[in-house]
Amino acid sequence: MIDRYARPKMKQVWSEENKYDRWLEVELAVCEAWTAEGVIPADDMAKLRGARHDMTRLNEILARTRHDVTAFLSSITEQLGPEGRWIHLGLTSSDVWDTATNLQLIDAADLLDSEVDALLDALKQRAQEHKHTPMMGRTHGVHAEPVTFGLKLALWWDEMRRNRTRLSQAREAIAVGKISGPVGTHATAPPSIEARVCEALGIASAPVSNQIIQRDRHAQFVTTLALVAASLEKIATEIRGLQRTEVREVEEPFREGQTGSSSMPHKRNPELTERVCGLARLVRGHAVTALENVALWGERDISHSSAERIILPDSCMALDYSLDLLAGVVRGMRVYPDRMASNMELTRGLLFSQRVLLSLVERGMSREDAYKVVQANSMRTWDEDSDFRQLVRDDPEVNCRIAAAELDEIFDYGYYVRHVDEIFERVGL
Repeated sequence: MIDRYARPKMKQVWSEENKYDRWLEVELAVCEAWTAEGVIPADDMAKLRGARHDMTRLNEILARTRHDVTAFLSSITEQLGPEGRWIHLGLTSSDVWDTATNLQLIDAADLLDSEVDALLDALKQRAQEHKHTPMMGRTHGVHAEPVTFGLKLALWWDEMRRNRTRLSQAREAIAVGKISGPVGTHATAPPSIEARVCEALGIASAPVSNQIIQRDRHAQFVTTLALVAASLEKIATEIRGLQRTEVREVEEPFREGQTGSSSMPHKRNPELTERVCGLARLVRGHAVTALENVALWGERDISHSSAERIILPDSCMALDYSLDLLAGVVRGMRVYPDRMASNMELTRGLLFSQRVLLSLVERGMSREDAYKVVQANSMRTWDEDSDFRQLVRDDPEVNCRIAAAELDEIFDYGYYVRHVDEIFERVGL
């Protein structure tokens, strides 16, 4: 991931230095397990605990061996004495690689969880702030009936809660280790070694493995990130839409001195939310690759390896960045209630069409006839720039059934949002 979209903590999780630190952590945990079972002498284990890898030396060896695990092992053992022979005892590369990678994924999941919490807090605060701020609800991009901006935010908050649960489930799926040797038979590393190692690392043992930890687990993790990113894109897309000049009900934060265009000084573009949408596409693409990594030849091939070197860190870093970015947008976005109110009046009362329809039905008119009456007045409103409410009041088919005072009650915005408090209680806000 380029530095522009890589935040320090997540970048550190996926750094080469941290990767090899995790490899060494696994190797030493295996040595400790062999020591507990009486294979490695205690004196040798005492020396092994001081083992270190040297990045410079590792890269020098790698240039020759073209195999990062053997280069890693050589960079360690050449600094040790005879006790170095115990490093990697009974293991295959994937024992170390897969177990350590899952430790990195766990750390990444914990960082993402904290960012989800930050976005949830921002959404909750703004939802409560605008709980009763009325605005136009839209379907197909066309005015429908009123909602409140708080309800829109509450909907996003509830979805992000589900994403937090999904992320926790994906973390659990990936929190396993594998110390079962070549092709997973435990012939060179008995199950007791795996159990000791995984307990020491704070993860579960994969109940069964071949030469690798099965990639359905990684696919679940990456597709979960893609789903979270899709929710972020949903929120960002709506904010972008509400920022359009013709709507202008909500606007991204725009700092003093910021510029929106190199050629048009007036522009205040929704570039932050557009960035969230763009990065969501990236993570979705990685989800496809993760799914394709599930099917490998026999007990394993390494067609997944090259892809995972990109998709695992980049998915985590892109989502980490997007979560933080969108939380900042939500906290700092400008909301224009007056504009929301004026937009509700753009169609001159057309939003009350369903209420008039239902009122006519309740007073004995067939639904088909009521629909024709209301639609005729609606089309006149569209075509003649007339006020729907006045047209309805003047329509003999209506005023012979509905009194003027009753029509005043029908043309009340508050009717549409009278259950907002109940919805907020139900969702837990």
